[in-house]
Amino acid sequence: MYIFICFWFTFYSLTQKFLLNRIEFMISIPFNPMMFNIGPFAMSWHGFWSFIGILVAVYLVVRWSKRDGINTDIAYDVALWGILGGIIGARLMHVFDNLGYYLETPSKIIMVWSGGIGFLGGMIGGILVGGLYAKFMNYPVGKIADYAAPAMAIAHIIGRIGDIWNGEHLSIPTSLPWGWVFTHPDSPGRRGAERLFNDPNIAVHPVVVYEMIWNAFIVLFLFKSRNKFNFDGSLWIIYMFLYSIGRFLIQFMRMDDVKFSILGLHIQEAHIVTFALFIISTILMVLFVRPRSVNQVESTEKKVLSGRRKKLNRNSSN
Repeated sequence: MYIFICFWFTFYSLTQKFLLNRIEFMISIPFNPMMFNIGPFAMSWHGFWSFIGILVAVYLVVRWSKRDGINTDIAYDVALWGILGGIIGARLMHVFDNLGYYLETPSKIIMVWSGGIGFLGGMIGGILVGGLYAKFMNYPVGKIADYAAPAMAIAHIIGRIGDIWNGEHLSIPTSLPWGWVFTHPDSPGRRGAERLFNDPNIAVHPVVVYEMIWNAFIVLFLFKSRNKFNFDGSLWIIYMFLYSIGRFLIQFMRMDDVKFSILGLHIQEAHIVTFALFIISTILMVLFVRPRSVNQVESTEKKVLSGRRKKLNRNSSN
C-alpha cells in the first residue's frame, strides 16, 4: 500500500509539470453519449454497458457457484436481490450527488436507463440487500460474496466502457500522449471542459482507464488468492479494501464537486465514501481475514480438483 501511494503521488507530480506544454498528439473520444432516443425513452451507452456488465457478473457467480456445488437457484436468487439493491443504491448516490437538478426534475429520478449511476452506491446497495437476503434465507453468504468480488470487479471494468463512450467523469488537464479529448458536441466531458477550463478541446487524464487498470489488478489478485483464506467472505473484504485505496487516490484527478478542503486537498463525495469503506474493510480484515497454511491450501485445492473430476466423470457418463 505504501509503495502504491508513493508511486501515485510521484506520477501525479510529474504529470503536472507538463500541463503548460500541451502537445498535438491526443486521443479523440467522438461518441454520442446516447445510444438511441425513441420518444421519451432513451438509452445511454453507460446504461447499456452497465447492463452487459451485470449480465457477465451474474453469469460468473452462477457458474462458480455451480462448480463448487451450490445450487444455481440460490445463486440466481441472491444475484437478483443484489442487482436490485445495487441499482437502487447506484441511482440514489447519483441523485444525491446531483440533488439540485433532480429536485427541479423529480420525474427523471427513476430514469436509470438514460444514464446516471454511482458505482460506490451500487456496491454498497448490492452487498447490503443481497447479503441480508442470503443471510435471511440461510444461504452461504461468505462463499457467494467471494464469488461476487471478482465478478463485480470485472463488471465494473465493462461498465466503465460506457463511461468512456458517454464522456463522463471529467478530470484534470494533461499534455501526456494518452490524454483524451471529448469531441462530440453533446458529450458531458466536452461541455464540462468548456465550463471549467474555457477550452472544450483541452486534453484530460483518462481517469476511467486508470480505474479500469486498477480493477484489472484487483481481479488478478483475487484469482490468485482463491482458497487461501480461512474465512468465507475474505475475498470480498479484500476487494473492498483494494478498491477503496485505488478509487480514493484516483479521485483526486476527477473534477467532481468539492465538499470541503483539508491540508490543501479538495475532498469530494467519493473520497468520503471510499475512506469509510477503507476503514470498515480494514477492521474486517484485522478481525476475520486469516491466511491458510500451505498444507491447508494444498488440501483445499486437492478437494476442489477431486470434486471437479467427479463432476466431469458424471457428466461424461450421462
